[in-house]
Amino acid sequence: METGSPGGAETTETGARAPGAGPVWNGLPPGLLRMRRLLLVVWLGLAAVAVGLVLGLCVGPAWAAFVLLPLAGIGWGWVLLGRNWRSWRYAERADDLLISRGVLWREETVVPYGRMQLVEVTSGPVERHFGLASVQLHTAAAATDATIPGLDPAEAERLRDRLTELGEARSAGL
Repeated sequence: METGSPGGAETTETGARAPGAGPVWNGLPPGLLRMRRLLLVVWLGLAAVAVGLVLGLCVGPAWAAFVLLPLAGIGWGWVLLGRNWRSWRYAERADDLLISRGVLWREETVVPYGRMQLVEVTSGPVERHFGLASVQLHTAAAATDATIPGLDPAEAERLRDRLTELGEARSAGL
């Protein structure tokens, strides 16, 4: 047996998954991280300019040093966004979809295919500009609704079609 497939799952020489191997995890594309970091820099950069101008003109030049707070927020947010992006992953298994996320509080959602009622692909204007889409899974229990953000639109559509197909097959067997 050789290893080295995504998520550390073992595969056979033909590429088939070995019995008892863990799920194959898929991470989110780097475009999501780029989009979120750009939004961070734009919004906190604008806040830094506004704070610097308002305090510098109204109170005095010494108070303009408070411009360092939004700039420090950019540095701190840059690191946190990277950690958060790396924590998101999903895996398709035979009977369910796993979604794992979180840095301090790890959260793993298991959505059985037979419980899915609706699978949506959404993409807002900013996401479309960056070539991204999100997959939203709806189930009967609102607590188990799940989202996979920032996917490539082709992957999002493939995932939607596959999940819909598996959901229909599993619910027909109930």
